[in-house]
Amino acid sequence: MLLEIIATTADEAVTAALHGADRIELISDFEQGGLSPKIDVVVEAVDALKRLEQSNSSAFPKIIPIHVMVRPHSQSFVYEEADLQEMITYMRSLQGTGIHAYVLGTLRTDGTIDIPSLERLLAAAGDVPVTFHRAFDEVADQQEALSTLLHYPQIKWILTSGGKPSVIDATDQIFRLIEQTNGHHITILPGSGLTVAALPSFLSATKAQAVHLGTGVRLGGTAAPIDGSLVRSARQILDQFR
Repeated sequence: MLLEIIATTADEAVTAALHGADRIELISDFEQGGLSPKIDVVVEAVDALKRLEQSNSSAFPKIIPIHVMVRPHSQSFVYEEADLQEMITYMRSLQGTGIHAYVLGTLRTDGTIDIPSLERLLAAAGDVPVTFHRAFDEVADQQEALSTLLHYPQIKWILTSGGKPSVIDATDQIFRLIEQTNGHHITILPGSGLTVAALPSFLSATKAQAVHLGTGVRLGGTAAPIDGSLVRSARQILDQFR
């Protein structure tokens, strides 16, 4: 059962890893829903986790992957040419840093996936896998959008709240999306509004095999620093559902 935690700094990435995170989504500007982090922050986070793994090899038998948000602004997920060029340049700047995936998404004004733009970003990603992020929650038809994304082997995960502000209110939709991905290469990654207290009932209702936590593991549920005890509690709950 995969536990992905949002981090905004190297220190947060280490805190999450020490308390049971399987994976880190690295972002900036939490209050804007997550934007591209600065390159030096990415490098610091990658290096910090490498040092942690080397000094605690028994506790970390495998590498804790870092997935990096590629989002130039929070205005919309409909990108102009200048936005796409900025995203592609940013992704190229991350080559060789040791990250494990990009987190991105593109839409058209009619609420469908912008396939030409998506394909340009996938090409820029090279052999690095991709999470299609919560742009998915603004599509007109999630089942149809999922069918489209299933054509791209490079896209391994879809981060979604099931089209609701809080994923807790979208358990039926998350279950349907998970059913639609059965036997395919994409894993549904439920997130947004998910709390540690809600995990047991949410996992039972959706059969999710991965979850994404942000404010749910932060002090007071805000964009404050990560609370390691909440990450540990989430880890313990997920382990019970294996």
